[in-house]
Amino acid sequence: MDLNLAVLIDGDNIPSAYVKEMMQEIAKYGNPTIKRIYGDWTNPRLNKWKTVLLENAITPIQQYGYTQGKNATDSAMIIDAMDILYSGKVTGFCLVSSDSDFTRLATRLREAGMQVFGIGEKKTPNPFIVACDKFIYIEILKRQTEDDNPDAAADTSESKRTFDKITAKELHLIATTINDVADDDGWAFLGDVGNLLQKKQPNFDARNYGYQKLTPLISSISTIEVDRRDDAKGRNKLIYVKMKEKKNTRSRK
Repeated sequence: MDLNLAVLIDGDNIPSAYVKEMMQEIAKYGNPTIKRIYGDWTNPRLNKWKTVLLENAITPIQQYGYTQGKNATDSAMIIDAMDILYSGKVTGFCLVSSDSDFTRLATRLREAGMQVFGIGEKKTPNPFIVACDKFIYIEILKRQTEDDNPDAAADTSESKRTFDKITAKELHLIATTINDVADDDGWAFLGDVGNLLQKKQPNFDARNYGYQKLTPLISSISTIEVDRRDDAKGRNKLIYVKMKEKKNTRSRK
């Protein structure tokens, strides 16, 4: 059953260029029944948002900046989130911001049994990331747009299109996760591995490393063995993975 999601966007803190791609990403996780964006719409800096709000049925919420800074916008978004929570109309939230001020909100929503998805830039502080069930970097959506639009990709510098490298830290995370869910023979169902990876590290996403799915990412790691098995009906392939045994490199005396 799809989640009914409340999508709350911090207009002061998120670029407007990839709203369409962002909404398509959100639709993978549930039905966005409430879509609101918060900001001071008298500020000319937010004019770029106005052209995309109607196209994506996002309701702008006016919040005047009473003092210097954006705390008023943050407060309005937090108050609305709690009102929506107690209304019982949704089963999940998508908080779109790169601001750590929403860390406590994400934590509180999860305590209430809500699924919480975060979307923000890579500069997002880690406390907000780990407070969500899943966190998606907006840079992923930019790359998808560039891949679908060669002209856009041609205008993008190579440095902006680089992917994260799979370091020893990621390899250790994947290896321990496989071992956590493996059977007595060391084999683990990849679906279980992916779910546990998400719980351990909410911003873990194969697309960060240049792969569209987890399967090709795992297959690219030489220390992991991959086995494709037929399901009970023989219609689909079930992917199982196992850490390869380390060879004993000691020379015999």
